[in-house]
Amino acid sequence: MSTRLVRTPTTAPSTAPAPPPGARTPTAPRAGATLAVTSAATAVALMTYTAPMITLPDTAAALHTPLSAQAWLLNGTPLGLAAVLLVAGSLADDHGRRRIFLSGTVALGITTALAALADSTWLFTLARVAQGAASAAILASSLGLLVHAFPAGPGRIRATGIWGAFVSGGIAAGPPVAGGIASLGPDGWRWAYAVLGLAALVVAAFVPRAVTESRAAHPGRPDLAGASALGLALTSLVAALTLGRDGWLRAPVGVLLAVTVALLAAFVAVERRGRNPMLDLGLLRRPLFLASTTGGLFTGFSVIALFSYLPTLLQHTLGLSTMHAAWLFVIWSGTSFVAALQARRLAGRVSPRHQLAVGFALHAVAVLTMLGAAGGGSWLRLLPGLVLSGVGSGLLNAALPLLAVESVPAERAAMGSGANNTARYIGSAAGVALMIAVSTSTDDLAHGADVAMAVSAGLGLLAAVIVLLLRERRG
Repeated sequence: MSTRLVRTPTTAPSTAPAPPPGARTPTAPRAGATLAVTSAATAVALMTYTAPMITLPDTAAALHTPLSAQAWLLNGTPLGLAAVLLVAGSLADDHGRRRIFLSGTVALGITTALAALADSTWLFTLARVAQGAASAAILASSLGLLVHAFPAGPGRIRATGIWGAFVSGGIAAGPPVAGGIASLGPDGWRWAYAVLGLAALVVAAFVPRAVTESRAAHPGRPDLAGASALGLALTSLVAALTLGRDGWLRAPVGVLLAVTVALLAAFVAVERRGRNPMLDLGLLRRPLFLASTTGGLFTGFSVIALFSYLPTLLQHTLGLSTMHAAWLFVIWSGTSFVAALQARRLAGRVSPRHQLAVGFALHAVAVLTMLGAAGGGSWLRLLPGLVLSGVGSGLLNAALPLLAVESVPAERAAMGSGANNTARYIGSAAGVALMIAVSTSTDDLAHGADVAMAVSAGLGLLAAVIVLLLRERRG
């Protein structure tokens, strides 16, 4: 097995020459700028991710997308994210984190603008997949850049906490921005993507002067075979879950699930035999790495999946307008943003693993309080659950990036971020398809919403138990 991810570097991650005595180090004056630019790009990436959560009805109507295919409109970006994140992390570590970050930010601007021009479901989905790939480059390299700019200690804890808060901030800002622009006219959803694409290009303009390049001491080669196997496995899984709404025992569903298992086995074989795997499977023996990836997986599968489709469900069941549904979403995501910012005060007193467990438990309890609200005729019943789940989500978003970089060697911080976010968006893509399948499996959408909420709560409780059990062994 390759030891690529577990070697101890004898030099600093950056290949830049050492400055002369008395000179300022190149990273010190740029640490704040690095944090600002990576946080801004991450926020824009998450805004593009959440935009269709509110604009889905308008987009589906314009593209003539049937209900059974709407999961693809939501899942394009998480598919691209999950397929590319690990290889993007390896590329960033090996060939320059700033280079990959800048390329991803520019690509996000272009692909988001292309989504505005799509005239069919498949063209829009392809543009969304490309957005996900671009976002993967941003997310995977961001934490590596922060680790390089901020030495281990309080500074890094604060920086990763702020970055995690901007994950919540992007999720919070996306729906009202996209919904507000979309409400301006029949093609408003197209203008929403055009504006977000422009925002990404504006952020990209600041990268060359604000961010210092860094990379691992010993570069490797990208694991394209592993990335292909993982991406195809995820596509097969999402297709199976999407078709499952019409019957879980049908032959196409079984075939797709079997293909998924075969492709995952191929991915494991490639990673075991490859000289430069994008994921060293030996890391799976580390409880903290398992806690990080499990936490990311269930954050997507339980939390993100439910809130990706809930606004659309509420528009159909409660008759809410696009903007009304957007502001309800902001109550949840805005609370998450504030909670993630404040969660850094828990550093040193509560471990990231315990913070994850509390976050999942709060989400589960919150969702259970929301049962019956979709059929109750009043959105007010949702408020306590939205706030409580928002607090739980904020704890998750603050703990996950710190645990991701602390569970792997320092020179592989981008890989740790890539693994964590890959798990998150694999969970999100599969979870969205599952939530749509279970909520639309009955003609009563209000009852379907309750089923989806109950499934999300059960997954949250399961995640809390798992991360508590994954503790480091002593002795």
